[in-house]
Amino acid sequence: MDPLHSIDPQVAALIDKEARRQASVLRMIPSENYASPAVLAATGSILSNKYSEGYPAKRYYQGQENIDEIETLAIERAKALFQAEHANVQPYSGSPANMAVYLGLLGKSGRVLGMDLAAGGHLTHGAKASFSGTYYEVMSYGLSRENGRIDYAQARRLAREFKPQMIFCGASSYPRVVDFAAFAEIAREVGARLVADVSHISGLCVTGQHPAPFPHADVVTSTTHKLLRGPRGGMILCREELAKAIDKAVFPGLQGGPHNQTTAAIAVALKEAATPAYADYCRQVVANAKALAEGLLERGFTLVTGGTDNHLVLIDAGAAGLTGKSLAGALERAGIVANANKIPFDSRSANDPSGVRLGTPALTTRGMTEAEMDLVAGFVAQTAANLEDATALANLRQLVADLCADFPAPGIDPGQC
Repeated sequence: MDPLHSIDPQVAALIDKEARRQASVLRMIPSENYASPAVLAATGSILSNKYSEGYPAKRYYQGQENIDEIETLAIERAKALFQAEHANVQPYSGSPANMAVYLGLLGKSGRVLGMDLAAGGHLTHGAKASFSGTYYEVMSYGLSRENGRIDYAQARRLAREFKPQMIFCGASSYPRVVDFAAFAEIAREVGARLVADVSHISGLCVTGQHPAPFPHADVVTSTTHKLLRGPRGGMILCREELAKAIDKAVFPGLQGGPHNQTTAAIAVALKEAATPAYADYCRQVVANAKALAEGLLERGFTLVTGGTDNHLVLIDAGAAGLTGKSLAGALERAGIVANANKIPFDSRSANDPSGVRLGTPALTTRGMTEAEMDLVAGFVAQTAANLEDATALANLRQLVADLCADFPAPGIDPGQC
């Protein structure tokens, strides 16, 4: 940080301020995490200086020998980790990765069956506000009203009626297991390609904490941050027969040169994710989420589906007479950073929904375990009981800061804090 402090102290001061925030709060947005110092080093490396349109051994610019080796390393590590036949590590993030799948498999138009955004799906699975719902004909499946789980019978019925060419599964706010095998059966029945978006659960899938998407899916997409603890990027894994179409959709279909510094950081994160320590980490993420859910239930909260199988829990704040936005705002003032979120069959708008989404990846990276999750559940309960009490929230904020001090945030220089 020394050169930055010298050249642009204003930006440096803001980064230091953000470092202090990340170090002193409980970061519980499920899609956030702490990248390792090695990943951060690769992300900020001189690879940012190099332009590399094309693919290894098929570049449009010279001087690519080192870049080719780096990208090939990332590809091979991704294939090995996910047991995939082909991998593309160039997408700039998860949404561009999904866009490339649409372009590669469907072209300019086609029929897609995806999980409803309000049920926990992602924007790119067919939401009207997204390119996916604008340029493609979409039908959405949802959840059972009885238990809040994916309604596979409904998905099958809709697939038979709608006859999609592509089916998306995976979610961004669904606390239970996604049955890839069941979706594959539905896809085969109607002759559709199955795409599994595992951006939220990628780490769980490769460490045995959640069923793996292959061999059931034709294509798997993922971000490279979140549970993988890599840089902000994306990747696409697929069957070999689809490799050419996918690669062409990424480049030159949607983007030019890859971000080589990100590619290198992805390679580092994939190496870290292949270690026994990472498998232990993912086991603890799930154990922590279950402990958090139990602690919240014991304190009277209502949870969507009554618990969790993965890394997140979804609180129904409306059941306690609150709104998701008011509870999330109070939690932030108490030092607990989560996000307001729609819950299944929510009568409130996305701008002021009924739910709050909490995740355990970042807390687990800091070394917290089940005992700390019970403390956190208590903090959440105290926040809900003192929503407008500035003094009570300030006291909670100090307790949170004290807890965070016992579990230093990796990748953050103590000198910045």
